[in-house]
Amino acid sequence: MTAYRPKKERHIQEGNVAVTVVLYVLAVLAALICIYPMYYVLCMSLSSPAAVSGFKVYGYPIGLQFNAYNVIVRKSAMWQAYGMTIFYVVVSTAITLLTCILAAYPLTSPNLIGKKYLTIFLLVPMYFSGGLIPTFMIMKTFGLYNNVWAMIVPNAFSIWYIILTRTYFHSIPETMREAAKIDGASSYQILFHIYLPLAKPILAVIAIYTIVKVWNGWFTAQVYLRDLDLQPLQLYLRRVLVSVTQKLTQPSTKEEMEMIAKTRLANLSLQYAMIIFTTLPVIFTYPFFQKYFVKGVMVGSLKG
Repeated sequence: MTAYRPKKERHIQEGNVAVTVVLYVLAVLAALICIYPMYYVLCMSLSSPAAVSGFKVYGYPIGLQFNAYNVIVRKSAMWQAYGMTIFYVVVSTAITLLTCILAAYPLTSPNLIGKKYLTIFLLVPMYFSGGLIPTFMIMKTFGLYNNVWAMIVPNAFSIWYIILTRTYFHSIPETMREAAKIDGASSYQILFHIYLPLAKPILAVIAIYTIVKVWNGWFTAQVYLRDLDLQPLQLYLRRVLVSVTQKLTQPSTKEEMEMIAKTRLANLSLQYAMIIFTTLPVIFTYPFFQKYFVKGVMVGSLKG
């Protein structure tokens, strides 16, 4: 008789070298596609104006110089605009997170009366708005025109962020709320000790979106802020570029024409330097929120 031989179990092969190499190559290519444009702009900002105008810069700066950055940082008005931008970003982000939490948490309560109508009330203005003119009239009526709060109030309430926060709160098991109530916890204790610690990923996403939006925003400041001391960094840099362009279009003598030609070349490097100067602070904020994005899939899960 033939001895019984059990069938060989089939195991899933892990650590395939070819697949690993392909994945790493694709990851490196994706990283280069994302990083090289910023690196190229950095090289252009550090190169000589002649090399920039001749499009001779590719892999490294040519004629290394920092004149463009000296033009940006030498005036106190720039640092004033920088400080105002940081103030707008910090306050707007804090208020946005607060309004999202306080508006989303009640909507997760099963005992909330009229929850369906409140949700509809929030959804309608998300798709339909009054436009710029009614908003301007409201801002001026409440005394927010040419005021720091003109940059904060419009960014303090986002219906879309409230919906995202509410959806994330719904993913937290209702049994945790009921268990906390049995133990005598109040609604505020449940919110701050159970929901908020588990909602760090969505709050981090909302925070980074708000930071980028406020940091790059300039249209609201152009409409509502007349005082130059209250204007943010983006509007200040725009004003600098416009002033340089206006100087280039003014009539001048032969000697001044030579100076205009040099200024025109320097203006090219100045534009690239401004991109770096205004973008790097936002880029540096991403590593502080990265761990919450990674944990977002697992946070809130329960073991059987």
